Amino acid sequence: MTVPFYVAPEQLVRDKAEFARKGIARGRSIVAIEYQHGILLLAENPSRSLKKLSEVYDRVAFAGVGRYNEYETLRKGCIRQADLTGYLYSRNDVTAFGLATAFSQTLGQIFSHEPKPFEVEVLVCEVGPTEEENRLFKVTYDGTMLDERDVAAIGGKGDALEQALKAGYSEGMTLDAAIALGIGSFRETEERESEGWEAAVLDRHNGRRTFRRLAAAELSATPAGD
Repeated sequence: MTVPFYVAPEQLVRDKAEFARKGIARGRSIVAIEYQHGILLLAENPSRSLKKLSEVYDRVAFAGVGRYNEYETLRKGCIRQADLTGYLYSRNDVTAFGLATAFSQTLGQIFSHEPKPFEVEVLVCEVGPTEEENRLFKVTYDGTMLDERDVAAIGGKGDALEQALKAGYSEGMTLDAAIALGIGSFRETEERESEGWEAAVLDRHNGRRTFRRLAAAELSATPAGD
């Protein structure tokens, strides 16, 4: 009878975590920045077809970095859950907190019980009626859920990028200033120009559906985009 190969639980968890982190580190960065009218989402994305930013519901958006097929699976599940919750209960019951909690449970379950963890990090953002009610949640590959304020960054050099964003952030920024901060922080951290941008906002003045994609001209109009 063949004796099963034994791996200590601590080593198995470390190996899974290292595997996931390496995959995520190869992903292109995404940042979220609060500004005076809402939340800016800015992603490095040279593709014209594959999107990393998505509307989920009236006031909620999703951003994912890592393996495309994995965060796309999470995105679609997120939209289905949001639609079902809004239909069965109330549109006001669809919140970033509830959706991020579901991501946390799903990724934690996969990390603990599946041979290969998801190589993804996601951001779930919700614009509130006031700046104080904005919500930014970051969920990592192992299900860890972080409640961020003002700015957040995932993928690539996410930690260094987030520090650069915090150093330049100020409350009540205009959208142009937030775009300049995001692009400038990327240049400082990555020490290179972006290969292409994908950008969107959750703007509380857009009506019921707050999500709006930004055109390239809106990015190049800022000083950092020249």
